[in-house]
Amino acid sequence: MEWSTACKDWERRIVEREPLIPFAPLFPDMADEAWDVFSHLVMVDVDGQPTMGEICLPWLEHWVRAIFGARHPETGRQLINEFFLMVSKKNGKSSIAAGVMLTALILNWRPSAELLILSPTKEIAENSFKPIRDMINADEELQALLKVQEYQRLITHRENQATLKVVAADSDTVSGKKASFVFVDELHEFGKKAKASNMLLEATGGLASRPEGFVIYATTQSEQPPAGVFKDKLDYARKVRDGEIEDRKFLPLIYEFPQAMLAAKAHRDLNNAYVTNPNWGTSVDIERITQLHSQAQALGEQQFKEFLAKHLNVEIGMNLHNDRWAGADFWETQGTRPGLTLQNLLDECEVIDVGIDGGGLDDLLGLAVLGRRREQEEVFVLEYTDPETNELVPAHWATVQRWLLWTRAWAHPSVLERRKEIAPRLLDFSKQGHLVLVKNVGEDTAQLAKLVKRCEDSGLLDQVGCDPLGLGGVLDALAKEEVPREKIVGVPQGYKLHSAIKTGERKLAEGVLVHGAQPLMAWCVGNARVEASKNAVIVTKQASGTGKIDPLMATYNAITLLSLNPEGVGLNLDDILANPLIA
Repeated sequence: MEWSTACKDWERRIVEREPLIPFAPLFPDMADEAWDVFSHLVMVDVDGQPTMGEICLPWLEHWVRAIFGARHPETGRQLINEFFLMVSKKNGKSSIAAGVMLTALILNWRPSAELLILSPTKEIAENSFKPIRDMINADEELQALLKVQEYQRLITHRENQATLKVVAADSDTVSGKKASFVFVDELHEFGKKAKASNMLLEATGGLASRPEGFVIYATTQSEQPPAGVFKDKLDYARKVRDGEIEDRKFLPLIYEFPQAMLAAKAHRDLNNAYVTNPNWGTSVDIERITQLHSQAQALGEQQFKEFLAKHLNVEIGMNLHNDRWAGADFWETQGTRPGLTLQNLLDECEVIDVGIDGGGLDDLLGLAVLGRRREQEEVFVLEYTDPETNELVPAHWATVQRWLLWTRAWAHPSVLERRKEIAPRLLDFSKQGHLVLVKNVGEDTAQLAKLVKRCEDSGLLDQVGCDPLGLGGVLDALAKEEVPREKIVGVPQGYKLHSAIKTGERKLAEGVLVHGAQPLMAWCVGNARVEASKNAVIVTKQASGTGKIDPLMATYNAITLLSLNPEGVGLNLDDILANPLIA
């Protein structure tokens, strides 16, 4: 039996409101049986108390039929056993969770089977349990078949003793579970939990011995950049949908804007809100969303981004706070060199300055390599507000020598315990190769020093700038690698970094400073908080709270040095080809 869960033409389908599930139910009779149960469940909290079948739109029927229609009628095996659903807020996820899991409980044949709805918080757990309770209480047949234990958020099938439990997640809650069917609600919230991966592994472990089972991950977009298990599942779901990964047992259903619409900013037009809201005009009230849209726009860019994430499923690339560094407004647009490597920088630049910052056990050690390209380029500078004068600079063409930025960071694994709230994000950066988790103290400075030595051996290194109070182990490591001591300088911090902070803003706004779109740096830039003193602007670690900014502070140190306009080495082609570190 052949089928594919990929939907390669999803961008056309979603705009034209066509189904995003590219195949009919594998076993139509099984799908019909489940739909008969699901469609008769009563929506108590909707005016007139209609059934699910009376109010749900075709997209939901297709999805429910796909889930239950994937069970082989003879063997009982679930041929598609993982489902990923991402819809915007207010598209009925809680009611969907209730209906699907109640249907699974009613159709389940295994005695004493366990069914589980796993929610990130007690409040969200209540949101899923109440519709189940109300659906049962509204139907006399279901009342006779199912026992409701409200205090425990537990439903028991009176005939085969199977149970459906709604729980708020923690490791103790799911440990030892042998659930046949699992619904993970609001997966994006699990992405913020340090041990969520192990928790979900425990919760879904029962499927290994329950071939009739399935797991469903349901979510909206996060109001923060995706992280942890949410990022992992979302990335995987997109690859399956796009045909990059062939996984016939995993079915993604993702309501998000095509990239072309995002690039054209069409997602900001509420006329296109239907794209990510399949229940647009039904459970999603158009007048209310229009009101929230206007309010969010008036409150500022960060609030509007959060609105777009929740109600239009637009992924947030970085956080923008009211007290943000002004350079953050230009950061994403200047990530024009995705995948930029240190070797690329050595190949293209005539001079390099290095910045270093951090290194405590609960901190990151940040390295920034900033180079000035040999070649001049014609760039079109978009209209922007000058960060120094607050005057509007009109759009114009300019001839510039671009600055290339490459960064890396190191951390000791103890930071994952000391800073559990950011642990999932740090693990993501580690997987991406931008953050190195070292096993022993000293490995971080040793690896950093080798990279600085590589810059020195290229013949391009001007200076290495460090926080004067944090030289210690870094200085020893650089000395061991024989980086010339005269090239290592202390860069004054605090208000004395004002010039570097402002220069960075201007170079980003003018299109001069470009970078490799590293998620680690986007996070650090989003974390940066600005404090205004009498005569200067200060970005400090204290003001930025638990969010780390060490690689950004290292970048300011490098900007301080490159702003002094060091003389370029100016290697010609013969020099480049003769130097194996550059060629």
